[in-house]
Amino acid sequence: MNIVVLGAGAWGTALAVSAAGNPLAQHRVTLWARDAAQLAAMQAQRENRRYLPGVALPPGLHLSSVPLNPAGPLLAAADLIIIATPMAALRAVLTELAACRVPVVWLCKGFAAEAQQAGGLLAHEIQAQAAPDLLAGVLSGPSFAQEVARGQPTALVAASAHAVVRDALVAALHSPTLRVYANDDIVGVEVGGAVKNVLAIAAGLCDGLHLGFNARAALITRGLAEMTRLGVALGARAETFMGLSGLGDLVLTATGDLSRNRQVGLALAHGQTLEQAVSALGHVAEGVYCARAVLQRAAALAVEMPIAQAVVALLDGSIQAAQAVALLMGREPTAEPT
Repeated sequence: MNIVVLGAGAWGTALAVSAAGNPLAQHRVTLWARDAAQLAAMQAQRENRRYLPGVALPPGLHLSSVPLNPAGPLLAAADLIIIATPMAALRAVLTELAACRVPVVWLCKGFAAEAQQAGGLLAHEIQAQAAPDLLAGVLSGPSFAQEVARGQPTALVAASAHAVVRDALVAALHSPTLRVYANDDIVGVEVGGAVKNVLAIAAGLCDGLHLGFNARAALITRGLAEMTRLGVALGARAETFMGLSGLGDLVLTATGDLSRNRQVGLALAHGQTLEQAVSALGHVAEGVYCARAVLQRAAALAVEMPIAQAVVALLDGSIQAAQAVALLMGREPTAEPT
């Protein structure tokens, strides 16, 4: 297959490295970056020292920064295009790719701020507006870029309404170290990928305050319930949230110290301001930017999400870390499962 990955951040680079290094496939993989200077440095060093230091780029991985053009040589020859940009850039890239006739998938997770939609839009909702004729989908699931790039065992989910898109992702990325499962519930997969980032901030807060393993387990379990309620209200299947993009991604992001969103929660628990916490990361923590959007979409659907509500209040500075815990523990008793 001819695979083009658009975006040379940590996750885009990791997937490109994995696909290009697959010993069982003969893929031609091109990693594209809009920043020509970054690309020149990667070409010279054969490493993405800015976003994925310590991981050598395979000799067969091609690099490019040519202008994006569906009729140009880069995209016209592609069998699969993978968008590896942050959510904020997704609409612009999809608009550039609107005329493409091959499967196009994205890796970003979250809700993008959109003036016409209170709470923002999920990626597939943006695609429906910006490039409605695309054969499109999402790749999601529990995955740290560093581990995928190093060939450590990982399982992901390829979600799309189109079987050809799901099949293309499996053919492109399934390898001895990377399993790719197909799913047609794109709404559920995207909601899981968005909400888990918000819940990971709460988990970092919990651990930073040394509340214990009992508290963390309760938070993850009740967070999963919140995620499921919102997803079902948006049209997802409840069982999707028991899979890789729901429970799997939530557990990884809430407990793994490579998680940027968890690191934000830890920093807030240790008394740092939000600005200090985000600045220290040097990367995007999507949960910070989509927490309010999650809560707004939930409110519009009359879905109760008390953990997300506490995270938003904490990020806004209207409550302190200890107050967030008291807010959640002081809620009225209720029955499970709800």
